Amino acid sequence: MEKKKVLIIGGVACGAKTAARLARIAPECDITILERGEHLSFAGCGFPYFVGDVVKEYKELVCTPLGIIRDANFFRNVKNITVHTGCLATKIDREKKTVTASNAATGAEEIFPYDELVLATGASPIRPPIPGNDLNGVFTLWTMPDALALKSAVGSGKVKSAVIIGAGLIGMEVVEALADRGIKVSVVDFLPTPLPTLVEEDFGLRVKKAIEKKGVDFYGGEKVLEILGEGGVVTGVTTDKRTLDVDMVLLAVGIRPNTNLAKEAGLELSPKGNIIVDDHMRTSDPSIYAGGDCVLSKHAITGKLVWQPMGSTANRQGRVIADNIAGLDTPFGGVLGTGILKLFNLTIGKTGLNEAQAAENGFDPVSILIEGPDRPHFMPGMGSLSIRLVADRKSRKLLGAQFMGGGVADKRLDSLVAAITGGMTVDMLADTDFAYAPPFATALDPTTHAANALRNKMDGLVRTYTPKELTERMKQPDPPLLLDVRTPAELDLQGRLPFEFVNIPLGKLRERLGELPKDREIVAFCKISVRGWDALAALTAAGFDNIALLEGGVMAWPYELK
Repeated sequence: MEKKKVLIIGGVACGAKTAARLARIAPECDITILERGEHLSFAGCGFPYFVGDVVKEYKELVCTPLGIIRDANFFRNVKNITVHTGCLATKIDREKKTVTASNAATGAEEIFPYDELVLATGASPIRPPIPGNDLNGVFTLWTMPDALALKSAVGSGKVKSAVIIGAGLIGMEVVEALADRGIKVSVVDFLPTPLPTLVEEDFGLRVKKAIEKKGVDFYGGEKVLEILGEGGVVTGVTTDKRTLDVDMVLLAVGIRPNTNLAKEAGLELSPKGNIIVDDHMRTSDPSIYAGGDCVLSKHAITGKLVWQPMGSTANRQGRVIADNIAGLDTPFGGVLGTGILKLFNLTIGKTGLNEAQAAENGFDPVSILIEGPDRPHFMPGMGSLSIRLVADRKSRKLLGAQFMGGGVADKRLDSLVAAITGGMTVDMLADTDFAYAPPFATALDPTTHAANALRNKMDGLVRTYTPKELTERMKQPDPPLLLDVRTPAELDLQGRLPFEFVNIPLGKLRERLGELPKDREIVAFCKISVRGWDALAALTAAGFDNIALLEGGVMAWPYELK
């Protein structure tokens, strides 16, 4: 019996995972990979750490944990997979079930037959039509040659200053890589705050403050007009507001899917050019699968098709494709838009929907922002965390979460990914049996605190303001009286809100309640607003009824403090 021929176009994340999984569960298949580049199955998400010299050798990004390079010989000898590198697929003949490809070195064409075809063609970085974008010293960071060229430039010692155009995940990861190597870094983005697709504006403002403390300049709300050069080498960047003198520019304004091959083959594409696949990763041609950065995926909450170009998503989809080619009925469960970033001493991450996205998708969202420690105060290395939870008012199901801080955020983010995927309610999360010991967490985990706070808000036990809501409220007639229950020493150390306020330390509040007006709204807060909750209890007991809490306290305030 003739072996089933499985042809895979693309040998990085989705393609390599498909091949490796299929070789294990259906070793009778004849598996071939066509890869246009020279490197296979490389860890592209490790590029910023390679540029920053955290990863010393590029081989570490293309080898197994045992140090074996994942090249064509490795795939042939270990997995019985045929790989053609430097091989660009140029045409799909769906009727004949063949793919025409050309050799990058010789230009010679070869025709490859298939029974099942997998498109793992990925995406390419956008090089915006800015004058000077082709100068020496202007880089992108997407392929292994990109990473090698960028690291070589940084290591030459000639780069003293750099501009990163784009404040998304890639751009902000490279910020730390360059700054840690002594390079003066400036970031320019058309949007006003960093990481606009990852976190909301208030978290973005706090990220901006954090990188500026590290000597990084952030110029938000500016449009790059031209990249300047002299003698073919970059010398500066001009925006609509300023000119920056630099030795290097990184273009990190986004990517676009590589789907021309699919388009020319007549496969169904989205209006923005992504390949449309079903729950089993099949395209509009049942003999052709697709996965990774070139496809749209179903959002696990809304059911809508979204683009999530992540290495994790590509690997998950590769496994699903292999299972279905092998005859296993394995659907792809969808995505939540989960992302995470290390930026100096901060961890920043999100999953699911924010409040605005939830409302756009027909939910009645309620959110809460809390600030707290990741471990007890008496443990060395304790760090702070900001957590924003979003849930649906009617069903009480969790819809999304955002994390930021110097504490351990990744495991809490992943716990929320699991909770949302499993359809948990905020009440179930609040009663979840998280692991506890002082080296790892507080007796009630910060995630538990966030869930309890959100339950209190949803149940009408407390009324709150976010920093943005309070800022807008203070501009209106009859603004509330702000009650700061910190000690005077804390005010000097931590800063003051930029409004008039009354300072009564919590320990003195009950004996000084007569100083506060009962006919005016009062908003209480402290460092993280835990004592603010206690202040509300004291006010309620004394007959005050128009009271509210500032979410997250002074530590979560994203704007300027006095």
